[in-house]
Amino acid sequence: MAHPDTVRSAPIPVPLAAFGVLFASICFGLVPYFSRGLTEQGMAPHAVAFYRYVLTALMLFPVLLAQRANWREILWGVAAGGVMGLGWVGYVAALDAVPASTVGVLYMTYPVFTVLIAWLLFGDRPTTRAVLAAGLIIVAALVAGSPASVPVEQVPLLLVSLAAPLGFGFGICVLVHRLSRIPPLARIASVTFGSFLGLLPLVLTSEPAQLLPQDGAGWALIAGIAILTALVPQLVYTICSPLVGASRTAVIGSVELPTMFAVGVFAFGEQLTWPQLIACALVIGSITLTRSRATRNLATNLSRD
Repeated sequence: MAHPDTVRSAPIPVPLAAFGVLFASICFGLVPYFSRGLTEQGMAPHAVAFYRYVLTALMLFPVLLAQRANWREILWGVAAGGVMGLGWVGYVAALDAVPASTVGVLYMTYPVFTVLIAWLLFGDRPTTRAVLAAGLIIVAALVAGSPASVPVEQVPLLLVSLAAPLGFGFGICVLVHRLSRIPPLARIASVTFGSFLGLLPLVLTSEPAQLLPQDGAGWALIAGIAILTALVPQLVYTICSPLVGASRTAVIGSVELPTMFAVGVFAFGEQLTWPQLIACALVIGSITLTRSRATRNLATNLSRD
């Protein structure tokens, strides 16, 4: 089978597919805007996470039914989705109090967790470039989360936010090592449904005030986080990334982090600091440095976040 980077003809022109990846990545980067808006209305972080996944999970559920013969792979995807969904709660909680740019840098540490989990659980030894890139990302996280950059009282929230990249790293490893037999759309369906199931008990045991927005603007934010940061960009990314190729997808997709920075500046009035800018440059540099097997499979087969 030809590598996606070598595809010469496609139903969608490559420049248009590249724009699709760019559009999807920008949409993923808008998550902090909707997330903080909902938590400021008193909504619990797990409820925000639930609303992001529920629409995609329900719409793609028929895809899972069509793939029920591959139930082992689906169960792996559901398990990975459950871990990812619960981990995303920490990300939302941190966004409620910590600058979006700082949380964004820490979220982008997921390649480090991917390398470690793939090595420890699946025996997938990392390449030299993957190790170097992971080192750059660790430095970026230390710079962005250092006491000079973040008040001491916010450090626990930053540590909790690492549950999101940990969960996403586990999801990538499951995708690479367990979900290759089912179509890309079924992979998204299984992971998203797993997130839905993982968050459902928290939702069912919550007070109504923690689950429902206060007004019409809150419902608009729910629609935005479900459609604009999940359903639509996931589908666009899944269609377009194989046509663009893994390496270019990774580079284009790195716009997600600057988008988070822009949300922090223009939506929340945050001021960027030199440590945050340096951390952003280190993360983007690490993305362009490495093209590990996990990264290639992620870029071509898995929806982001």
